[in-house]
Amino acid sequence: MRAATLQREPSTDAGTFGTLALKDGLTLRTVELPWRGNATGRSCIPPGTYRCEIVNSPRFGRVYGVRDVVGRQNILLHAANFGGDVDKGLQSDLLGCIAPATDIKTLTNKSGQLQRAGVNSAQALASLMKWGNGLPFDLVILAG
Repeated sequence: MRAATLQREPSTDAGTFGTLALKDGLTLRTVELPWRGNATGRSCIPPGTYRCEIVNSPRFGRVYGVRDVVGRQNILLHAANFGGDVDKGLQSDLLGCIAPATDIKTLTNKSGQLQRAGVNSAQALASLMKWGNGLPFDLVILAG
């Protein structure tokens, strides 16, 4: 069984950033929403071990879905840049999903503010999809 480990950094209003280490030596960065008590559409998911399997998302196409997240559904690994707390005026492209990225940088959001974000997310997602090769894998998420 393939496995991946997501080591999160401490959560901030700008998002929860991490490093995704995939067996076989591939390493990516990640962007998630801030921790907000696992609230649907407002929070990243809790640390734990989850099974990831290919799903066909109406919005994102063929991507990995994160299974059996308590109190949540439709958690995906998909391309996105921003994961900020919208209630604090920051930009988010996420509703609880995990976005791979090649790096984390400071970008200008839609409001003209500087905000931490993932870059080259589509490229990182393509790398993740190639690594996964359509096969399920276990995702271990470690708290920051």
